[in-house]
Amino acid sequence: MKATTALKSLIQSEPLEFIIEAHNGLSAKMVEEAGFKGIWASSLTISAALGVRDNNEASWTQVLEMLEFMSDATARPILLDGDTGYGNFNNVRRMVTKIEQRGIAGVCIEDKLFPKTNSFIGGEQQPLADIQEFCGKIKAAKDTQTDPDFQVVARIEAFIAGWGLDEVLRRACAYRDAGADALLIHSKINTADQINSFMSAWDRSCPIIIVPTIYFKTPTEQFRELGISVVIWANHILRSAVSAMQDAAATLFEAQSLVRIEGKIAPVAELFRLQGADELKLAEKRYLPLSETPKALILAASRGQNFGDLTRDKPKTMLKYHGRSLLRRLVDTSSTTAASRTSPSSWATSPAPSKWITFTALSTGLGKKAASPRPFTRPSINLPVR
Repeated sequence: MKATTALKSLIQSEPLEFIIEAHNGLSAKMVEEAGFKGIWASSLTISAALGVRDNNEASWTQVLEMLEFMSDATARPILLDGDTGYGNFNNVRRMVTKIEQRGIAGVCIEDKLFPKTNSFIGGEQQPLADIQEFCGKIKAAKDTQTDPDFQVVARIEAFIAGWGLDEVLRRACAYRDAGADALLIHSKINTADQINSFMSAWDRSCPIIIVPTIYFKTPTEQFRELGISVVIWANHILRSAVSAMQDAAATLFEAQSLVRIEGKIAPVAELFRLQGADELKLAEKRYLPLSETPKALILAASRGQNFGDLTRDKPKTMLKYHGRSLLRRLVDTSSTTAASRTSPSSWATSPAPSKWITFTALSTGLGKKAASPRPFTRPSINLPVR
């Protein structure tokens, strides 16, 4: 199933569904392994992971690059937290084109002004976008998408900005009519009262998504009873990681030892697994040429030290012992399957060798007292075996 179709099915599903935040490729892979059916690419956590504020300080192309890593790391559909669309309708069109190219299944845009400020920071002072202008963004996104299942979610910030239910409903109807596939009703009070009031008045003509970050004590069963389509756990993967990293850093600073944390953290092997190290090993076996490993060692072609007149006119490898040179003895000993002991000059007229044996030079420093071998100081040579 296409990612866009999977996200559409989640949003239109009759039972309540859940998606969760991820902010990079690693976290996207981990939430997929946990079993979540979809991923919320949170602007808050992506910007926080980059070390900047959630005020559009991370450019949309930087967000796009992170989305590409996330899309590569998971098969789950990704819904982008697209802030205000990074500008006007034309910026929205460009954004939709580029995120579709990277396999992103949908985008959520909010009816505030660019550059945005996080909804939980002085929300009452944040002006809302003009309804018709925002409807133009929704229409631009829907007209631009090339995949009919690509999802455009309109996020309504009226409750956040201090407006009442009537304004939320007015915007909800306008955004639905403009073509939004779903509506995200946002609230920052610590109960679900605003969500309850909206759902009581809403005609269920468009799926509703919520983000219960602040009203987290509300029983999940209540969301089911209200007819909510999707719940987003919007920032909890990064927040849990921050707590773990702060604790590890403080412990290491105090203890100046790894003993207290090693048993509490993921082993390095788990990082390799998440990175797909085993797949690379298999790919190397399939695609890389087999490397030649040395099958024999020969002495380097040099005079050596302290051999005197013995190597005045020949390398030490050609010194004879019982009628055969050291080189010849090494070759003969290393390959009992050699068909002949011919000299190299005869190979040109001999049948092609059935295999080659690799010999690697070994500089031993023969003639020195207590000299230690220095292997692999000369390049390898290939000799034929017939």
